[in-house]
Amino acid sequence: MITLEGVGVRYHLPRGGTRSIKELALLWLRRRAVFEDFWALQNINVHVSVGERLGIVGRNGAGKSTLLQVIARIVTPTVGSATVSGQVAPLLQLGAGFDTELTGRENVFLNGALLGMTRAQITEQFNAIIDFAELPEFVDMPLRAYSSGMAARLGFAVATAVQPQILLIDEVLSVGDEQFQNKCIARMRDFSDHGTTVVLVTHDPGLIAEQCTRAIWLHRGHLRAEGSPEEVLAAYHESQADGSLVLSGVG
Repeated sequence: MITLEGVGVRYHLPRGGTRSIKELALLWLRRRAVFEDFWALQNINVHVSVGERLGIVGRNGAGKSTLLQVIARIVTPTVGSATVSGQVAPLLQLGAGFDTELTGRENVFLNGALLGMTRAQITEQFNAIIDFAELPEFVDMPLRAYSSGMAARLGFAVATAVQPQILLIDEVLSVGDEQFQNKCIARMRDFSDHGTTVVLVTHDPGLIAEQCTRAIWLHRGHLRAEGSPEEVLAAYHESQADGSLVLSGVG
């Protein structure tokens, strides 16, 4: 389903950073803007088969989210190739595409359309979406009145209303209460059992150990380890404990 060969992603960033687009524009107009290359990913080779549940671990800034964006076709690799076969449901930021001035009902149709669902599909699944999100009494309230957890529940329910072929999850299972997290995990497992390929980014090692069939470890854009969740998590935790990034047998 997913094949990444020699994937690298390079960003052209202003040196020292800027506080705003306005500041960057002023520097550019004054010819004082200096840019430098930053490689978010380098030489990534990964293959994910149908029905696999791949967990991705790594510290903040390791390139995990960028890797998901490549798989979601949001980011095009600077070098290498990314082949992704099938419909992708990217849960990279729950509630992305929602309009806080619209009601929950209106946002279901808006977000569903952004995810490629037809109006007929959304209408057919509407009651199931609201029931899963546990928001029947709030469905006609504007989204600005929702808590972050309520918006997250609605976002997950819309994105998983129709079983995708590839499901990408970036830290979104950490949102909400434990009961709802368990519902999300159960849906993810059910999808996987019926052929959906799942790629999961999380800082929760227990979730990867319990729910994933394979794992990879990213560090500063490089692939440091790949294998069973137990092996990869052990290597990652060992490096965190002693500060070492040297792993025998890992390129």
